[in-house]
Amino acid sequence: MAKPEALTAAATESPVAGYKRILAEVLDRRPSGTRIRLAAALGKNRSFVSQIANPVYATPIPVGHIELIFEVCHFAPDERRQFLAAYALAHPRRPVMLAEAHRLKAHIFHLPDLGDEARNAKLHSLVSEFVRKLSGLMEER
Repeated sequence: MAKPEALTAAATESPVAGYKRILAEVLDRRPSGTRIRLAAALGKNRSFVSQIANPVYATPIPVGHIELIFEVCHFAPDERRQFLAAYALAHPRRPVMLAEAHRLKAHIFHLPDLGDEARNAKLHSLVSEFVRKLSGLMEER
């Protein structure tokens, strides 16, 4: 049986905290290094992953990151359904965006380290922009 404190916490939790709790639970069951791989896949630092996976922080998870999170963290179908239901509850005006996010397929690129943070950031930005423009071109009717 669940502890009374856990039931109270779940009942008073914000909708954003609800889906972040699911992500945190999934991450806790995955091998070490998953958070670092997720940060790399998102093009963010590890502290960003800590923020989006911590129910205490109100920072929402951007809808564009969801499919990549599912792929890197290997969400089970049931976990995916629970997460999406909680996400839709937290962001009721984004159902169309969620449907569009499912049409995307994440792919991770490993870029060379150019030995300079500024050059690495510029390379990352150029590749990201190219992929966004290419995707936009492919979606044009």
